[in-house]
Amino acid sequence: MDWGTELWDQFEVLERHTQWGLDLLDRYVKFVKERTEVEQAYAKQLRSLVKKYMPKRPGKDDPESKFSQQQSFVQILQEVNDFAGQRELVAENLSVHVCLELAKYSQEMKQERKMHFQEGRRAQQQLESGFKQLENSKRKFERDCREAEKAAQTAERLDQDINATKADVEKAKQQAHLRSHMAEESKNEYAAQLQRFNRDQAHFYFSQMPQIFNKLQDMDERRATHLGAGYRLLSEAELQVVPIIAKCLEGMKVAADAVDAKNDSQVLIELHKSGFARPGDVEFEDFSQPMNRVPSDSSLGTPSDGRPELRGPGRSRAKRWPFSKKNKTVVTEDFSHLPPEQQRKRLQQQLEERNRELQKEIDQREALKKMKDVYEKTPQMGDPASLEPRITETLNNIERLKLEVQKYEAWLAEAESRVLSNRGDTLGRHTRPPDPPASAPPDSSSNSNNGSQDKESSEEPPSEEGQDAPIYTEFDEDFEEEPASPIGHCVAIYHFEGSSEGTISMAEGEDLSLMEEDKGDGWTRVRRKQGGEGYVPTSYLRVTLK
Repeated sequence: MDWGTELWDQFEVLERHTQWGLDLLDRYVKFVKERTEVEQAYAKQLRSLVKKYMPKRPGKDDPESKFSQQQSFVQILQEVNDFAGQRELVAENLSVHVCLELAKYSQEMKQERKMHFQEGRRAQQQLESGFKQLENSKRKFERDCREAEKAAQTAERLDQDINATKADVEKAKQQAHLRSHMAEESKNEYAAQLQRFNRDQAHFYFSQMPQIFNKLQDMDERRATHLGAGYRLLSEAELQVVPIIAKCLEGMKVAADAVDAKNDSQVLIELHKSGFARPGDVEFEDFSQPMNRVPSDSSLGTPSDGRPELRGPGRSRAKRWPFSKKNKTVVTEDFSHLPPEQQRKRLQQQLEERNRELQKEIDQREALKKMKDVYEKTPQMGDPASLEPRITETLNNIERLKLEVQKYEAWLAEAESRVLSNRGDTLGRHTRPPDPPASAPPDSSSNSNNGSQDKESSEEPPSEEGQDAPIYTEFDEDFEEEPASPIGHCVAIYHFEGSSEGTISMAEGEDLSLMEEDKGDGWTRVRRKQGGEGYVPTSYLRVTLK
């Protein structure tokens, strides 16, 4: 079934239908174009979102990047970014293969439709023109027939009229004969015109217009086929990226499964483990009895008026973790400002970097030597002397790096020994602190005995104050106003590495000047003979007051 046979008389219907089809095509192109804009905006927003939440610092400089949670989150952000790329690909495919192609095809269809309907209208105009000619010849034939009949009646009336002359009768007969001849000619012309019109009409309805309608049908079917293909491209653009999107989603799932809480806890330990020993027990200080020593004006524990100064917890000059604020520390080349464990790791990293640089310089030196040998054997390739500055520079770099490697190796060995020492101290500690005294200490008569016992016990290795315990001190503003003259003498019982701000290092057996006695916080201020003042653990000293 075709339009030319079944819809031969529906010219206006076909005109409206084909126009509707082209409008539908244009509407679909507009829909896809807006869909493309939505995809592009969606992809742009996703990329902006990823950029907003992506870590700003490089992975090697960001400690958080070592946690599986952070790594999984970064992987998810990367997968979302790849997903955004696939949305952009969908937008590009729709724009190129649907919008552009269908828009171009729509213009071609409009031109073809216009041509077919122009041809149909010309055929209609030709048929209408033939019909007008037929009507004109018909009216002429009708008019000539009436005139001939009228002339015949006039001639017959004159012929019967006895009063009419013979000339009048003869003239009337000639006029009737002329009119009859003209009517005959009009009849023949009308018959010919009718025959021609019927032929043109048959050609119009049975050949010319069916062909035009069939062309319109073919055009409309091709348009519908292309539109269906455009519909299919919409889904194919999505199906094309489905495997990649599936990989993105699978990557997100893998990232979620990669979160390892236990490993993150271990990473936190590795990142922030200080290597310090735990703080020792806080000794009981009896403030109910007077001190068994002669007050000295130079003693920081006794005011100038001679009255003993009570130093309760509220008057303590130092605070220990976790109750204190960390002071700003000075970064040193050997990382001694860091806790032992972190110092060891940083030194290990620096040593590995120096070894890599050293190997690189050695390889470069070997390459330059080979190049110099080639130049010496083949002078036309280059001047051997031109390589001497580079070789000298490489040798200087090698010597410099060797010295740095030796320096870092020594620092690393010292740091590792301190870490092992702290581990041993930690393992040898008791699991619970001793109970405090249940009652007030004895009177002043026994105070001296207690004092001597305290001094004897101070010679034992400390059980809680580790060698490198993290001490964070807050000094009063009157630090610089304290008297410069020593108030006593003390000897270091153990080695101490002053790695925290405000502390000072001392060697075992070293003689020190006592500048400020312990005020209940476990620290004593001393001065070394070679210069330098700072705080050291009281339990590391044997103190003799003046």
